[in-house]
This record gives sequence, structure tokens and C-alpha cells, in this order.
Amino acid sequence: MPMLQIKHLTHYFGGLRAVYDFNLEMEQGDLVGLIGPNGAGKTTIFNLVTGAYRPTEGEVLLDGENLVGMRPHEITTRGIARTFQTIRLWNELSVLDNICIARASRIQYGLVDSILHGKRYWDEERQIKRRAFDLLAMFGLDKEAHEAAKNLPYGEQRKVEIARALATEPRLLLLDEPAAGMNPGEISDLMEFIQQIRRDFNLAIWIIEHQMRVIMNICERIKVVDFGETIAYGTPEEIRNNPRVIEAYLGEEAFDAA
Repeated sequence: MPMLQIKHLTHYFGGLRAVYDFNLEMEQGDLVGLIGPNGAGKTTIFNLVTGAYRPTEGEVLLDGENLVGMRPHEITTRGIARTFQTIRLWNELSVLDNICIARASRIQYGLVDSILHGKRYWDEERQIKRRAFDLLAMFGLDKEAHEAAKNLPYGEQRKVEIARALATEPRLLLLDEPAAGMNPGEISDLMEFIQQIRRDFNLAIWIIEHQMRVIMNICERIKVVDFGETIAYGTPEEIRNNPRVIEAYLGEEAFDAA
């Protein structure tokens, strides 16, 4: 059984069809791209998978368990984490605190421990900080651990957001346009960063991205949607040469830089 199975996912906003009959299977360690023109329904698909929206029809199965109807935090505890098109850090908090807060879904102590601040509370809080710091060190962000998140360069803020998602210990990581707003050098670093994550954490990564350079160089398979419908699915080379994909992107030049 595949780790992730999306079956016949369909969603309407009123009378507007946003996603129609979307299907996908992913295994642990996969790196899959999701592309399409603006307004094609890509982020809506992520929102359906993570519980932000409830689909009109279809199923989202993680290890056979149907996630439809669960709240976003419940889906996070099941093992799916995501980032967003626009960076959403707690800007006034330190980088370390941003990571520690994300660990809240994994805490074991209860309400009484949190009020009385007993031994169990302090032991677990120390463990959370240690794990958060180790995560930052893994990505070269340990020197910025006590810096306010808002003071970091844009590329490093994006890394912090991804590290925060990883702090929830996901098996599937959804990245929504992680290269948005980055310069070419930052994009190169991001590509290496994503590949490092997959190696070090052995998780599946599903990425939405408009930068064809990213998608074509790191993804093994690519799903293409247009007006909410799948128009192609295959390897980067197959997608690059698919006439329907070229038409949706208004010409071959969209892929030239990749």
C-alpha cells in the first residue's frame, strides 16, 4: 500500500470547480512536483490534503487512514507538514523559539504538569530545545538561534520555515513555492537544501513551484494541472516534451531556463 493515496479529489467553491478528479500516490522518499499556470488549483490541492478545506468528493489516505474531515492539527500529528507561499514565521520570536513552538504537537506532559512545572515538564522542555537546536545546526542556522526571525535574510527565513515544519516529525512534507522571491544564488542553495532534507530525514516531499529550474532538476515525477484537472504526469523529460503542458505554459520558452 502506498504511503499517500489521493483518490478522485474534487472541490467546488460554490458553483466554481477548483479541483476535479485529482489522483496521486506517493511512497516514502519520493520527491514529486506539482505545477500548473496561476489559478490552476495547486494550492487548493495542498489545502485539501492538509485539512484547510474539506473536499466535495474524494479521499486522502495516509497509510490507509482517511484524513478527510480531520482538522489541520490532527493531520499534522498523523505525519503531514507544510510550508506556505508567503513565509509565516513568528517574526518577533527567536529562530529557536519558532522551532520549539512547532514541537507542541509532540509534547507528552499534560495540563497539570504545564501548570505546576514539575520534573516531567522541565525534562521535556529541555529535550524540545535540544532537538530544535540540533535541527538548526543541521542546516547551518545554529548561530542565528537567538536572533529574531525577522532579522534573517529572506533565504534563511525560508529555511527556518522548512525547519519548523520538520520539527513536527513529518513523513510527508508539502512545500508551496519555496523559491518564491529568491535570487538565483538562493534558489541554488534551496535545491541543495531540499535534497539534503530528503537524504537526512528519509521522507517524501511534494513541491509546488513556478521555478522550472527547481522542478526539472530535483523532482523524479511531476504532476501538471490546469483549470483544476490533471493534464500530464511523468518524468521531467516527459513533461518537458508534452504538447499539452507546453500549450498550458504558452510556449516552450517556459522550460528553456530549466
